[in-house]
Amino acid sequence: MILVTGATGYIGGRLVPRLLDAGYDVRVLVRDPARLAGRPWRDRVEIVEGDVQDLASLRPAMEGVSTAFYFIRSQNDNGNSDDSSPTGATHFGQAASESGVGRIIYLGALGDPTKKHADLVRAQQKTGEILRESGLPVTEFQASVIVGSGSLAFEMIRYLTERVPVLVCPNWVKTRVQPIAIRNVLEYLEQSLVTPESENQILQIGGSEVLSYEDMLRRYAKLRDLRRLLIILPVLTPRLSSYWVHWITPVPASIARPLIDGFRYDATVGNDMVRRIFPNIRLLNYELSVRLALANLDSGEVETTWNDALATTQGDIQPVVLTSQEGMLIEQRQRVVDAPLSAVFNTFSRLGGDRGWAYMNWTWNVRGAFDRLIGGVGMRRGRRDPDTLRVGDALDFWRVEAVEQDHLIRLRAEMKVPGDAWLQFEATPLADSKTRLTQTAYFASKGLGGLAYWYVLYPIHGVIFSGMIRELSEEAERIASRQPAARV
Repeated sequence: MILVTGATGYIGGRLVPRLLDAGYDVRVLVRDPARLAGRPWRDRVEIVEGDVQDLASLRPAMEGVSTAFYFIRSQNDNGNSDDSSPTGATHFGQAASESGVGRIIYLGALGDPTKKHADLVRAQQKTGEILRESGLPVTEFQASVIVGSGSLAFEMIRYLTERVPVLVCPNWVKTRVQPIAIRNVLEYLEQSLVTPESENQILQIGGSEVLSYEDMLRRYAKLRDLRRLLIILPVLTPRLSSYWVHWITPVPASIARPLIDGFRYDATVGNDMVRRIFPNIRLLNYELSVRLALANLDSGEVETTWNDALATTQGDIQPVVLTSQEGMLIEQRQRVVDAPLSAVFNTFSRLGGDRGWAYMNWTWNVRGAFDRLIGGVGMRRGRRDPDTLRVGDALDFWRVEAVEQDHLIRLRAEMKVPGDAWLQFEATPLADSKTRLTQTAYFASKGLGGLAYWYVLYPIHGVIFSGMIRELSEEAERIASRQPAARV
């Protein structure tokens, strides 16, 4: 039995399915089990509700566990890590020791904790020390920049490069780091389970190249065919840099500031211990790591992170949510519909083609005509079948990317837009034969033009999408009212 904390987070959420596929029994510790909704592996794991701040809640989670992964790392408004709290890490180590857990594996930060302002590095490495005080064998991996969609440092690089043609950079862009692909990180974590030599070790991990942040920005721009001018200003302080990041990327200044403070110091692997212990892991270079990260957007695999922060419960339904997550601009609307699941699904699964798009259909036709004028696919393709959809179908200027009967349909835009766009409809059953209808638009912008496109059209989209979900809801209720009542 393997215990994984932080299963709703970036690292833990990716490690769990790997462990399951490798044949391990997996238990996850979460504060709110509802946040696992939408995870495809949810029914394959044992879920225990608990909090590292509550010692009593940890004991049931530890029972029968051979190895526990510690990935608790949420940040507060001051940029401090909750995992550095002696209470959380101490409780975890104490409960693991009392329950006979064989080992703890932890992922922390790579860097020199003695440097001035390296608070985040110092806090995360302190967590490793606290876990070792439990007396159990601890394997601590230390990494700097993890290259993968959703990683804070990488998302900052990605957003800055995508959105700003002229990058005014501080001196820290000259700092040398050793970026590592997320898949290499996961390989180390998984293989450590069967590598006893990794016990009681602090293992520095990095990719195959040592680069500066400037190198990473320039290489990213080259891979995306973006022309970017970098101007380095030594007077740009970490505080000013964090405000710049705040306005250009989804990362708030309170989170960006401690990251940027750490960016001022080199963070490279200082020894070959990890290569001797894990000789079979093939490290990826930065370019391939970036290509794989971007492929997640292109293939729609970013879906694995969409449900994390967007999941809601009945009684906490927000009519409109406009946010930014995992490199996506997200606009979401929800309504409770007085109709059964099948009726709601039928309304949105029959959109497009001769039936049109439920509300202000003429605007969709205008958009299609404009797309055709500039060389796009336009609205001429219609739909294969008026009543059913299957993955891969063309649907006007969309492509059907996912179909889950009586639950979900996701469409990917094939019209010409400065980025990548999706439109998703989801039906969730509620009590009293009612259904929650969720309509979500996702947009991964390319460059500053993509960002301008989103915000210029947002008022128009607001009118169209609000009307659409209202019309779909009312149509589903009309369908339900025409259906005969079920016999008891």
